[in-house]
Amino acid sequence: MDETKFQKLVEKIQQLKKDNKFDLSIEEDLSIAIMNLISLEEHFFFTAEKTNKDEYLDLLNETREIRKDLMKQMIKEYEGEAWCIAKHLLAASMRLIEVGTKLLSDNKRDEAKDVFQKAYRIYATFWAVRLKITDLPKIKDVKKPWTVEDIVNKLVDCCDE
Repeated sequence: MDETKFQKLVEKIQQLKKDNKFDLSIEEDLSIAIMNLISLEEHFFFTAEKTNKDEYLDLLNETREIRKDLMKQMIKEYEGEAWCIAKHLLAASMRLIEVGTKLLSDNKRDEAKDVFQKAYRIYATFWAVRLKITDLPKIKDVKKPWTVEDIVNKLVDCCDE
């Protein structure tokens, strides 16, 4: 994709945002909520195993159903294993954010920054899958090669209301 095609894509998405037909800020919040639901599923699993109480499995299942319903709002049409890819990208990103936060609290700032960069790269890859723009990291015809992170920074802004 050359710079002209990319610019047209950006303009199209910006126009959709203006027309309130495509609000990525809401979807960004929804993606974070889904991350947390995935983490809750994991915690209910481990708590069920550690306590040997089946009611935690019921909570896990209820949480999973909510997460699936919310995922359907974001991943309406998908090819291959895009649904599972999206779920695992969100889960991995969330876990890396937690690891980075723990490293930061242990005064391991450089290690934390490295983990945070990886978390953001994975989160940006989620958006590339979500927006079906997985070929954009291959853009080479522009003055500065675009990365998936550049695309996410340009298109997804939770503070843009």
